[in-house]
Amino acid sequence: MDFSQAVTDFAAQVGDRLDRLTALAADGGLDAAVELMTATIESGGVIHAFGTGHSEAFAMEIAGRAGGLIPTNKIALRDLVLRGSLTTDDLGGSGLERNPVVVEELWDLSGIRTGDLLMIASNSGVNGSIVGLALLARDNGIPVVAVTSLEHTMAVQPKHPSGQRLSDVAVVVLDNLAPYGDATLELHGLSRGVEGGSSPLSGGAGVPVGAVSSITAAYIAQLLTIGVSERISADGRRPPLYLSANIPGGDEHNSALEQQYAGRIHRGT
Repeated sequence: MDFSQAVTDFAAQVGDRLDRLTALAADGGLDAAVELMTATIESGGVIHAFGTGHSEAFAMEIAGRAGGLIPTNKIALRDLVLRGSLTTDDLGGSGLERNPVVVEELWDLSGIRTGDLLMIASNSGVNGSIVGLALLARDNGIPVVAVTSLEHTMAVQPKHPSGQRLSDVAVVVLDNLAPYGDATLELHGLSRGVEGGSSPLSGGAGVPVGAVSSITAAYIAQLLTIGVSERISADGRRPPLYLSANIPGGDEHNSALEQQYAGRIHRGT
């Protein structure tokens, strides 16, 4: 498979999934999440978004970007360093996202309170911090919306001591349609061995490439934002949306609306 063929095949994989998500949205498949988000904003609440690793991209699409909703807050594991008790050394590797213990402090730093909503993106939906934060939200009466790969999460064992997956805890589960392992293509004819160790690639399996979950999760985030904005504007109200800071008046518009949520939303991390 040459590069041009690989690009064509990847475009087909992405396009098919985006088409399926578009049809899902048109058929009302995102309505439950849109309604929760809209109700949160209309009641004065804040939408919090959390993801680890590449799934943090979903949280960045939800919170603090041009065209996005202003009453939103991004939660990240590095908050434990920037505003918490951990050091930069604790951020190395994947250990932190798998650690269910850190979520107690992360919850305290998040500022989540009654009337808010928590949205969590995780392709696997099984890591300790992901499930742990979702459980804390549920135990505190905060609804959780999950964006995850149902194919992947059901194929792996939960890593949280509760034995639960993110999809078990959330009140609304949105499938990002990513395949098991995330990658959509295989490169064949390459050595699959790992020097000094073993490899999960065996038995004729190709080398996986062309991950798709970040693309589909970002699309879901934008569809949800559009849905909420449409709901709010349906009766003539102006939805609280960011303007680009790179257009005249953008900073002034954004700052004025952000002041309504002073101390409840954090930007720049």
